[in-house]
Amino acid sequence: MSAISETFARCRAEGRAAFVPFIVAGDPDLATTEELLIALAEAGADLIEIGVPFSDPIADGPVIQAAGQRALAAGATLERILASIARVRGRLGVPLVLFSYANPILVHGAARFAEKAAASGVDGVLIVDLPPEEAAAEVSPALAAHGLDRILLLAPTSGPERIDLVARAGSGFVYYVSRTGVTGEREALAAELPRQLRAVRRRLRLPVVVGFGISTPAQVAAVAPLADGVVVGSALVRLLHDCRDEPERLALVAARARQLAAAVRPAAAEAGGSRRRMRRRGGPF
Repeated sequence: MSAISETFARCRAEGRAAFVPFIVAGDPDLATTEELLIALAEAGADLIEIGVPFSDPIADGPVIQAAGQRALAAGATLERILASIARVRGRLGVPLVLFSYANPILVHGAARFAEKAAASGVDGVLIVDLPPEEAAAEVSPALAAHGLDRILLLAPTSGPERIDLVARAGSGFVYYVSRTGVTGEREALAAELPRQLRAVRRRLRLPVVVGFGISTPAQVAAVAPLADGVVVGSALVRLLHDCRDEPERLALVAARARQLAAAVRPAAAEAGGSRRRMRRRGGPF
């Protein structure tokens, strides 16, 4: 069982979803990223997604796009990001998922990338713009050879055939995009999300983690009973940038992360039963 699978098994045994923060590596610099990874792990993250900045991020909203541009301007590269992860990996105690576009990985070469990612302490890889059909020939076997989970995406537009393909080809967990479009904070969750998640979960054995547009503790608490994990990205990336002139900016981000982590941890004694009841009736939307 991979570290990612073990994490979801533990969260399931505790009757709760996992809290999964997302950050952009190298924003504003890699030294800060290393400190931030430690702060998020200590604040209650169960798993951390690390975004690799890319010059043409088609799936990213303005907050993450801007963070990626800052990271690239500061000299962040895939090679340097992996070296940075390796420096702090032993202090984290939570699985790490590298969230990347295909180009940086293919430039490296799939086998060479997988070897370096595994050596640095990465546990899984999500390649935003590489569908499972294209990954099957080279990338997926390379990841599997080095014990890396291949995280795949599903969206509200995914039909039964796509869901079944992802169920066969993926490992670790499935990332479910809560709405069509790009990343970014939203005032409200999609009204159809409970129904969509029920339909997806009926066809999957892998844990389902929901992201895109989730930014507040209330939204995390609403999604957590319906999913195995909840991702918050843009809200944390924006907060880090907004607090850039504050001496305690990492403490401020960690405090927000603790609030978000608490939202997936309802009273433990009642959590398991309430999660099952809420899944049956569709959740608090």
